[in-house]
Amino acid sequence: MADVLPLVEARLHNALGEPDARAAVTFLGTDRIEVLRFSASGQEGGVVRYATLGMSAQPMADPAAVLADPVKGPRAELLLSVRAGAADTDKVLRPLAVLAASPQVEGVIVAPGASLDVGEPLWPGAPFTSVLVAEPGGLVEDLELDAPLDPVRFLPLLPMTPNEAAWKRVHGAPALQERWLNHGTDLRDPSRRSVPLD
Repeated sequence: MADVLPLVEARLHNALGEPDARAAVTFLGTDRIEVLRFSASGQEGGVVRYATLGMSAQPMADPAAVLADPVKGPRAELLLSVRAGAADTDKVLRPLAVLAASPQVEGVIVAPGASLDVGEPLWPGAPFTSVLVAEPGGLVEDLELDAPLDPVRFLPLLPMTPNEAAWKRVHGAPALQERWLNHGTDLRDPSRRSVPLD
């Protein structure tokens, strides 16, 4: 069976260009996770994108299943887009790798609408400790694999303040996304404030 990760990396390169930095993180008992950085431009205010590479090597297993299927099951990588220059967002590499390793470590399935929390700021001084998993398909198209393998989905991550995360738990992801939209929230602003929630 073909190794999935070279195909995933090629898809990322085709969609985002060549990465200008990469870092690898290995957690005990997990496969290596890399995080690639793609800078759209070197100037202030340009968008920098971070993509995980390694999460899709294994399918995510249903935590209720007695045995994990080594072939079938959803596969994904994570994408984060932020404006460059306003914060030290390169420190997000380790938190992103932690999130990408969570299916292997915690046996969770990462899917659109889910909240993921790292328990600490995503980067120094960040007002966010968690992210909302958004719908795939906008920035990087799904990567179809040979049957019986599921396609690899590239899931955008939207940083949430603690107040937004708590509000989302009560009202749901669509309601939070609608609130962001109605208030014209710049979700790529690394130092934005919480959207009004009353």
